Amino acid sequence: MSAEVDFRVRFPVLDAEVSRLHHAAFGGKYELRPWRAQLEQRSKSWVGAFDGDVLCGFVHAVWDGGRHAFLLDTAVGPGMQRRGVGTTLVSTIVSDLKASGIEWLHVDYAPHLTEFYTAACGFESTEAALMRLA
Repeated sequence: MSAEVDFRVRFPVLDAEVSRLHHAAFGGKYELRPWRAQLEQRSKSWVGAFDGDVLCGFVHAVWDGGRHAFLLDTAVGPGMQRRGVGTTLVSTIVSDLKASGIEWLHVDYAPHLTEFYTAACGFESTEAALMRLA
């Protein structure tokens, strides 16, 4: 991992910055999303990874208002992948969520990410179900 990478909890979010990173990490059509408003309304915590002044990684956790949170949008820019940025993003948000009283953290992931979430990040693999609504 680059010595310049700095992990910031609940950093001041710029919509275009997170939207660009999300697009670079996940592809598809670029969409400018209102990240800041969404995070402030629905998320218990968020973490950004910065290489200098450039956002190169991001994750957030929405919550149920109680003791459960749900990890979403773990993204690392293509140039920073496989360098420990994703693992550090997750461990940083886990620490922040624990400190805020969250007891259970859930995450859904595609099968190719099983090793990342279970072996690297410490999640226990469980059964779950999913229904596409649109």
